[in-house]
Amino acid sequence: MSQMPQQAALAKCPSCAEPVEPGDLFCGACGYDLSVVPAPPPDHPTLTMSGSATGSPGDGVDWPAPEPGSPPAVHLPADLAGTDSGGGALPEHEPGTDPHGHEPGTGDHHHGPGAGDHNHEPGAEEAARQPAGSGVRFDRPAEPDEYPLQAPDPRVAETPGNTAVPEEPAQVCVACRTGRVDSDGYCENCGHAQPRERDHMERESGPVAAVSDRGLRHHRNEDAFTVGHTALPDGTPAAVAIVCDGVSSATRPDDASTAASQAAGDALLTALPRGTHPQTAMHEAIVAAAQAVNALAEEPATAREHAPHQNAPACTIVGAVVASGLLVVGWVGDSRVYWVPDDRSAPPARLTEDDSWAAQMVAAGLMSEAEAYADERAHAITGWLGADAYELEPHTASFKPDRPGVVVVCTDGLWNYAETAEEMSEVVPSDAAARPLHGARVLVGHALDGGGHDNVTVAVVPFPAPPQGAGSA
Repeated sequence: MSQMPQQAALAKCPSCAEPVEPGDLFCGACGYDLSVVPAPPPDHPTLTMSGSATGSPGDGVDWPAPEPGSPPAVHLPADLAGTDSGGGALPEHEPGTDPHGHEPGTGDHHHGPGAGDHNHEPGAEEAARQPAGSGVRFDRPAEPDEYPLQAPDPRVAETPGNTAVPEEPAQVCVACRTGRVDSDGYCENCGHAQPRERDHMERESGPVAAVSDRGLRHHRNEDAFTVGHTALPDGTPAAVAIVCDGVSSATRPDDASTAASQAAGDALLTALPRGTHPQTAMHEAIVAAAQAVNALAEEPATAREHAPHQNAPACTIVGAVVASGLLVVGWVGDSRVYWVPDDRSAPPARLTEDDSWAAQMVAAGLMSEAEAYADERAHAITGWLGADAYELEPHTASFKPDRPGVVVVCTDGLWNYAETAEEMSEVVPSDAAARPLHGARVLVGHALDGGGHDNVTVAVVPFPAPPQGAGSA
């Protein structure tokens, strides 16, 4: 899980980490000379994908009806590492607005432009309820209660003359395999507590898949994800993956990650079929996610009477979109995106730059990467989504790889055990593009085998996106 400093860390002394004011020449706590700290470099992805992109899929893509303010065309890897959202004017939503017209975290599922809100649980009839012509499938983890409760069905009670309430099938204990599980989630025979559904989640949506696991040391899973696939107006397939990591030191981190992943997924799967440039859509999705997490802090004053010192819900976010030969990534925090080519003789790459204390020290030239990440403050994040975040600065970058591969979107629960791009490439299965769910399972297993000290969440997105209906479904 990510760790959040007690105060906003975007303006801190690099020596003692105490907050400093703009214009200060010396730290008021330790006297450090702030004038010797170089300005951080422009926000660019850590590594680029080598090779010429000549003749790569998607060259000369004419995005249908892009919205005003779309970023300029992507550069080839040999020209520029990536185009960053800070260098272009991207459209922003008005503060406090929700572009999706529903409360985040309510479980509403959108199935494309023009589809109404459906308050239902995802199931086998999902495709039957999908509006004709939407071209969108959206799969993400359900948000069940911790344990199923035996309760009367109100629909049966309202039927005149019908007083019988059908009983739900009894849940059998996972430990003794004989006892019945009571309404509190414990076996009536052996007393064993049953696992919560969120402890381990797996989802597939067309060509993209994700797996999330509680890990071996934490009492609950505070990660969340959304995976989905849709089509651009010209029928070109697009795959989407969003991964969020709850900030463990904040209040309700699991709610924050859930709200953020759902809001961002909704935003992307609404904007892409309209012809919005993927990089613009990613920026807007992160803004929508931030608004969803901010809304969780809008509680009545009585809600904090017994916990007045708790801070607002918070999480990190990272996402990837694969469409028309483009790979677009976006993030806030320290979750990451890796590029792993199918041809393992070609170099892999890390495509995101952490918003963390360690990355800040390395960028400022004050420490080597080895020294910074060995420090106990290394994983203190300097950017997150939440009402008490210093400032929302979504990072986005776009790439045009010249060869097929897979995109790995993950929390630090995985990359702590495969930090460099080369290490990640070694643990990604060679058939991950053809079997993304299997690939995600293998990567989660690698983290658990390494100790499973944190929640671990991984999404695997093949590049390029296969035609609609291809891949694992």
